[in-house]
Amino acid sequence: MRFDFFDLQLLLHIVATGSLTQGADRAAISLQAASERIKKLEQYFETPLFIRHNAGVELTTAGHALVEHAKKLNAQKNKLEQDMQRFRQKSAESLILWCNSSAQSEYLPALLPQYLMHYPHINIDLHEAESSEIVDALTKGIARLGLVSSFFDTRHLHTQDFASDPLVLICPDSHVLTQQAQLNLVDALAYDFIGLMPHHSLQQSIETQAKLLGFNIHYRLRLPNFSAIAEVVAKGVGVAIMPARAAQRLQGIYHFQAIQLLGAWANRKLLLASQDFDQLPQSYQDFAKFLLARKPQDEQSVLVQDHITPQRQQTDKK
Repeated sequence: MRFDFFDLQLLLHIVATGSLTQGADRAAISLQAASERIKKLEQYFETPLFIRHNAGVELTTAGHALVEHAKKLNAQKNKLEQDMQRFRQKSAESLILWCNSSAQSEYLPALLPQYLMHYPHINIDLHEAESSEIVDALTKGIARLGLVSSFFDTRHLHTQDFASDPLVLICPDSHVLTQQAQLNLVDALAYDFIGLMPHHSLQQSIETQAKLLGFNIHYRLRLPNFSAIAEVVAKGVGVAIMPARAAQRLQGIYHFQAIQLLGAWANRKLLLASQDFDQLPQSYQDFAKFLLARKPQDEQSVLVQDHITPQRQQTDKK
């Protein structure tokens, strides 16, 4: 039989109470189980540890010696556990960030890996939604932190500017709209569109604006991301709307023209929003400070003069 720390702790409980019964209670085991454990200890060391009498129990000389060792071993066990505590893996905490599709695809991929490297015990769950849905979720307390378009009413929330996020229309190099330096959405709605999948928040927002103007967008194709859209537009299939930041990035890969869209809806900013930043849990406050400290530098929308067609260059020289 091998004894363990539970046996030693039981021994100390019995000594502290002067009673086998009370010692068993402290150890949260039955009197019979306590008696059997002490008996096996005595058999292991081949000597009595207690003198039993009607008033309780009394340690023998061997019992006193074992108690001293038990105290030292328990103290060492406690110190061992304390020393090893710092090596235990902490349970990961998850932060939920609500964001629109532009924030998710164009801004967060560069920032979040930095944050995760700094905070290895925190996970981030991105919840993509339309900005209006995010504002509603923040208002109702369903969401704690969100990145939303400035086009929507956030006056009842606490907000901080995060990035300029204008939208542009992209079209093939030979498209008739490339003659325009800027245009209103209504001027493009008569043409065939390449769009994001129906569940994407940006596409839902574009469709909402079109319906307000009395149009239903005609899609030739829907694709899952801006890169796929840019490739198809460059091949002459249709026009599309995307964030200026995405267009700038993709013009280094595909040949298309980007045209500035007019109106508050298109010339938007991304706002970091919460009901009250000061009332957020500390982990969310730290995350918000991280995002704001590393927010992108203000970028102008894709400048049409940087990507104008030869026909327009000739017109400008006249």
